[in-house]
Amino acid sequence: MRKSVQHGLVALALSACTFSTWAQSTAVGVWRTIDDETKTAKSLVRIAEANGSLEGTVVDIIDASKRGEICTLCTDERKDKPKLGMVILRKLKSESKDGSEWGDGEILDPNNGKTYRASIKVIEGGKKLQVRGYIAFFYRTQVWERVE
Repeated sequence: MRKSVQHGLVALALSACTFSTWAQSTAVGVWRTIDDETKTAKSLVRIAEANGSLEGTVVDIIDASKRGEICTLCTDERKDKPKLGMVILRKLKSESKDGSEWGDGEILDPNNGKTYRASIKVIEGGKKLQVRGYIAFFYRTQVWERVE
């Protein structure tokens, strides 16, 4: 093989690795939510960028018997809407250049209908997402797992 072709292939391989690393450091993707009490998977949430902010939508509910549930306790436009397909994270704004930290948004707990201020941070090399919902000085943190 000619040296220029070899260098081109090496450059292509390195840029693919760089892109893969960058993709893992961002919050965009599908995440498995974990129940605080049972430590088992509850749902899958797809986080996507929309108009310069992040949104998270429930794309699957692990317990098939709960897939038809609606949010009867919600108090906004999501009241009496299905939990499956519901946007539960929204208005998150970037707080880092690499897309690993987002804040000043909100998260909905569809089980109690309450909305909290929210921030998220990609941790453990992009394998996990620290999700924090808070009111004043009180907060709750969950760790979600990236779905490969």
